[in-house]
Amino acid sequence: MNGKSILVGMASALSILLAGCAGIPRAPAAGADPGKPVITVLYDAFGQTPDLQKDWGYAALVEAGGKRILFDTGNDGAILAHNAKTLGVDLTRLDFVVMSHRHGDHMGGLSRLLDINPKVKIYAPKEGFGVYGADLPSSFYRRDASLPATQQYYGGEPPDVMHFGSAWPQADITLIDRTTEIAPGMHLIALVSDKPGTLELRELSLAIETPDGIVVVVGCSHPGIDRILQAVAAIDARILLVAGGLHLVVAKDPEIASVIAMLRDTYRVSQIAPGHCTGEPTFTELRKVFGERYLYAGVGTRIEIGPTSRSLQGTGPPMQPAAVPG
Repeated sequence: MNGKSILVGMASALSILLAGCAGIPRAPAAGADPGKPVITVLYDAFGQTPDLQKDWGYAALVEAGGKRILFDTGNDGAILAHNAKTLGVDLTRLDFVVMSHRHGDHMGGLSRLLDINPKVKIYAPKEGFGVYGADLPSSFYRRDASLPATQQYYGGEPPDVMHFGSAWPQADITLIDRTTEIAPGMHLIALVSDKPGTLELRELSLAIETPDGIVVVVGCSHPGIDRILQAVAAIDARILLVAGGLHLVVAKDPEIASVIAMLRDTYRVSQIAPGHCTGEPTFTELRKVFGERYLYAGVGTRIEIGPTSRSLQGTGPPMQPAAVPG
């Protein structure tokens, strides 16, 4: 083979190699164990990576049991897409999406996500006339047969089930109104808030079974983190990790202390990775109480989950190791 043929062959081989590499996802953060569940925080208002954009809202990629789950989509789709790209997260490669509740700082990025991944499976809370769509039996309204047909709904012959529109009619959305196992060992906890300000708001939380206990990912905990953990404990009382928003951002010190005592003493939560609406004073108190079992979870953090969990910032060294007490 002459020199020109060799060069042509090498160029061809290099072209094939580069084409193949283009479809290979970025490797996990340095030191990460690919066999363990990992949570990557894609959206929050605090963090340590200057290349990422901070904004009020929440989104996280959860990788566990061979599944890639996007939990919430943050407040702004452009920021979600930017942060995901910067972290090497491919939003076209998702098994499903969980939308925790209807608030804009959790669902604002959904339209952009659907531009990127229009056929992705989405789970959302079922509400009577919800933004994600809904259906109700037509028996929900009172009828008056004495009216002429022109004054009766549907001319007096309504369908058995009335279907209501979604803000994303093209999306593949499944509505959840009770605790449901959506994949082996993966549960959606469906609860309704009874708190002032969010009365009747429906919210989903994600509970993932692992050999070391349950990992719980929450959006805002509007129904109360106590009620969420009560439902989780019915599946497995060993709660390995709670990650996400605890909705204590405006809470007074006595309420914060009461919730932290409940986490520690009632449900014996092994590790905590608070973010979003948990609140700065609560971050401080949780760090005091949980010590090394407190995991930093700002935007860009990759949390490698196990008996001794680690927070990995981007591709840097481990931060905030958390050891489960023996």
